[in-house]
Amino acid sequence: MTAQPPSISTTATAPGTGTLVDGTLADLLQAVRACRVCAAHLPHGPRPVLQAGAGARILIVGQAPGARVHANGVPWADASGDRLRAWMGVDETPFHDPERIALIPMGLCYPGRGASGDLPPRPECAPLWMDALLAKLPRIELTLLVGLHAQRRFLGKLRQRTLTDTLRSWQHYAPTFFPLPHPSPRNTPWIQAHPWIEHDLLPALRLRVHALLER
Repeated sequence: MTAQPPSISTTATAPGTGTLVDGTLADLLQAVRACRVCAAHLPHGPRPVLQAGAGARILIVGQAPGARVHANGVPWADASGDRLRAWMGVDETPFHDPERIALIPMGLCYPGRGASGDLPPRPECAPLWMDALLAKLPRIELTLLVGLHAQRRFLGKLRQRTLTDTLRSWQHYAPTFFPLPHPSPRNTPWIQAHPWIEHDLLPALRLRVHALLER
């Protein structure tokens, strides 16, 4: 069974202002980047980091920016991004072109560190902004779901019992969705323990990505 994209709305309310955002994508991005809803819970302060253009055919939904991305303001400009680009078979030029690839994490701001790594994305973020952003991206044909949080939201009941099982079932979600593990260097031992990711899933992903970027 092929997973279907979630239903989406076409408007959003700019948090803290009561203003309905129902204009251009540029208007919406301006409102998103001004969001301060989670400020009290963000130890390093709010800095929403994302990329989107109306012409994008590929959407990458990650977890949340890390400390390096929070500092530089460029999505996936860190070691995890280097690995993700290698998985996709692309360099930074198409990757950071918003008219080709949209980059929208589940949490738009760096949530800070916990005992065993970065904290999960703030739960307020995706319900506030994700659907409104998707509604402004009508040409998306492929969505990469990087990590458990993105897979939970986009696959819903079609997600398997574990992340490993969901990844093993990637053909059930393709060509619309490709579930992926997080490319953090911390996950290297886990990825190496599952060689079918490199042998089966990633070659299919690269073919799909290149087919869309060449159109």
